[in-house]
Amino acid sequence: SCLLLLFPVTVFKAYSCFCLYPQVQELVLDNCKANDGKIEGLTDEFVNLEFLSLINVGLFSVSDLPKLPKLKKLELSENRIFGGLDRLAEELPSLTHLNLSGNNLKDISTLEPLKRLDCLKSLDLFGCEVTNRSDYRETVFRLLPQLSYLDGYDREDQEAPDSDVEVDSVEEAPDSDGEVDGVDKEEEDEEGEDEEEEEDEDGEEEEDEDEEDEDEDEDVEGEDDEDEVSGEEEEFGHDGEVDEDEEDEDEDEDEEEEESGKGEKRKRETDDEGEDD
Repeated sequence: SCLLLLFPVTVFKAYSCFCLYPQVQELVLDNCKANDGKIEGLTDEFVNLEFLSLINVGLFSVSDLPKLPKLKKLELSENRIFGGLDRLAEELPSLTHLNLSGNNLKDISTLEPLKRLDCLKSLDLFGCEVTNRSDYRETVFRLLPQLSYLDGYDREDQEAPDSDVEVDSVEEAPDSDGEVDGVDKEEEDEEGEDEEEEEDEDGEEEEDEDEEDEDEDEDVEGEDDEDEVSGEEEEFGHDGEVDEDEEDEDEDEDEEEEESGKGEKRKRETDDEGEDD
């Protein structure tokens, strides 16, 4: 949707060129000053307008309001309107939300023209003198049976959900600092995405560190296994050397025994020869 925001100026007349922008769906003129209590520059060329905000512009009536067939929400709070609401019923057939808070509406009868607004679901009259009546809520609900919410509450005094009392476009209207909520939300979304990316990166780094730790553990285990194998080989090597030494000693003993046997044999032979002589 197309949203047009204007900051305070002396009169509406300066914006008579708006008729060149029929694609506009939301128009905010809060705190702009009307010319002699009348709206100038706002014409029926805004055929697609759905949201119009005229808060605190100094209006005395809505008699000059153009025909806006698609308008759904109208903000007229903090003005000086005291009657003449017939114009709303004639020119705004699609109106669902109407805010007249802070105006000079003193009698219930001034609200009767609103009966012809068949689509009207929410009406706000905070700060109007008419709300001082003891049976104010019951009387208004009886006068306007199509209403679902009066001053933000239904017939059973249940608070209206935000979706019923607010139009989505209001979220994009400027706040007291002149900032647009929609833009702030986009920035918050971007910040949220950045935080998610950082969390993902941190998670990947932690996974990499865990993998490195696992690899190091495996390397240490491998080294331990190699040390065990090498230790066994060394033991085996020492045993082999011991066995070889024992074999050598056995061979030496056998040779000595053979030599001693041969010596005895020779001695016997010598003795036998002496006897023969």
